[in-house]
Amino acid sequence: MNNYKEAIEKTKPQMEKVINYLTEELKRIRTDRAAPSLVEDLVVDCFDQRLPLKQLAAISCPEQRQILIQPWDKNYMKDIVVAIQKAESGLSPNIEGSMIRIILPPLTQEYRETLLKLVSQKKEEARVSLKRIREDAWREIQDAFQKGEIREDDKFKGKEDLQKVIDEYNQKVDDLIKKREEEIES
Repeated sequence: MNNYKEAIEKTKPQMEKVINYLTEELKRIRTDRAAPSLVEDLVVDCFDQRLPLKQLAAISCPEQRQILIQPWDKNYMKDIVVAIQKAESGLSPNIEGSMIRIILPPLTQEYRETLLKLVSQKKEEARVSLKRIREDAWREIQDAFQKGEIREDDKFKGKEDLQKVIDEYNQKVDDLIKKREEEIES
């Protein structure tokens, strides 16, 4: 390693993965508004294969608290219903002709609190992941100093710059979490 900046630059794609993962996880947490993301990645067992629901059906939200699933093939209907019921998402699918309709019940205050706890848990997981990335980069910078590849001034400058990057990504986490909490509470 020629300088500490290499170690810091290597962390950015890893941190972006953490942010992207958090974004996807938050999409799956229900708010008072229906969204295809609540069901589209459910894994459906059909014809000896495990496929995400979005590959088996069109998913739409014709109303604020309604999800409509239109399977490409009617033979998928029972398997899709079973997958939704197994998901423990609290969603109740109803078969109506060639479609499956899910009406989201209004969120109770108790359920909102449960969702907020889940959001808080996702926030903590993201922060732990970012911390682990920071520790790995800091270790790499310290190793470079020990091997004489960088000067002591660069080591401390690296620690400072690394912390700035971490702070930036922690702020991204906070912004995502705050937005989702507001959606749940409204």
